Amino acid sequence: MSNVTYKYIKQNPQIQTYINNADAALSSIGYTEHSNAHVERAAHTAHFILSELNFPERDCELAQIAAYMHDIGNVVNRVDHAQSGAIMAFQLLHEMGMPADEICTIISAIGNHDEHTASPVNHIAAAVIIGDKTDVRRSRVRNPDASGLAQDVHDRVNYACQQSKVYFSDDKSLLILDLTIDQRISSVMEYFEIFMDRMSLCRQAARTLGVEFGLVINNQKVL
Repeated sequence: MSNVTYKYIKQNPQIQTYINNADAALSSIGYTEHSNAHVERAAHTAHFILSELNFPERDCELAQIAAYMHDIGNVVNRVDHAQSGAIMAFQLLHEMGMPADEICTIISAIGNHDEHTASPVNHIAAAVIIGDKTDVRRSRVRNPDASGLAQDVHDRVNYACQQSKVYFSDDKSLLILDLTIDQRISSVMEYFEIFMDRMSLCRQAARTLGVEFGLVINNQKVL
């Protein structure tokens, strides 16, 4: 087993620099927050999912590491950021002495998290996909003024989300994303228009894990 832990990755100054600069690059083109708040939440959710499904603890930790590093490629360009991020992660993790099999697992997960090119190629990739795509929340909106929300539907949908929870059904057969949306800001239909590709990918990822994916909005099951 590698001595490269999630705690070590979080404290690594190089990785933190890439996360900070990737988020700054996205901020400059008007994208929602992709800073520590996003990657830590994605890492927490990915670990939670695999832990609840009784995967080995090291697999849970590898999912955390992959989720924490998944967006560093945005420092290069938003286009194909999953693939560039995977290459960057390979170099960083190789220099840390992580075994090749663990590096392969992590870069596969990073390279397969963007909905335009993603595929849940293994259980860790599946957990990272869900951790990333279920992070819908008001605090990701950088400029929540009325004029900005009117112009940017992604900001509007995120800002409308008052609460977001990910949990399993009692029998662990269903993984649920439970949202509370202020429909005075954005409608449920608008959420689907923007995020249906992401929800479809979450459904694929959940099935890779042997469960189904459900979406609840304002206490109503919609998927």
